[in-house]
Amino acid sequence: MARYNAWQNDNLYAAAALLEDEGRRAPRGAFFGSIHATLNHLLWADRMWLSRFGRGEAPGGGIAGSVALVAEWQALCAARRDMDAVIVDWADALAPEDLAGDLAWYSGASGREMTRPKALCVLHLFNHQTHHRGQVHAMLTAAGAVPGPTDLVFAPGEMLGA
Repeated sequence: MARYNAWQNDNLYAAAALLEDEGRRAPRGAFFGSIHATLNHLLWADRMWLSRFGRGEAPGGGIAGSVALVAEWQALCAARRDMDAVIVDWADALAPEDLAGDLAWYSGASGREMTRPKALCVLHLFNHQTHHRGQVHAMLTAAGAVPGPTDLVFAPGEMLGA
């Protein structure tokens, strides 16, 4: 899933790069408003979850500030590539025992302490990305910048470690 995630982020960022900055920032009716804002939120959330898994520091700003994590497009692209490399390295190093037990954290989204199975939290990391990438895909398509294939079975073999 980490490699699929990186492949799909490359896919969406390539399509988004076809738009002018104004087009990436235009309000499009999605939960986080624009393509740029939603991509920022995804990066923010990935950093947040990886910090909970002991890999890096938590980003500031909360969910409301997540949409403005990286202002400049090229810097956002670079930060996404870097984060995807971190996620792949982290996922490659996971052992079954790393997924055992529970993870406890304070959720700013729900305003309370949370405890859930670690394996479920890892699954959530990838599910969350898929959810919001679907929104970005729809916004890109509506803007005329059609991304490439998204189906897992069409991922290049090298992206999946084959």
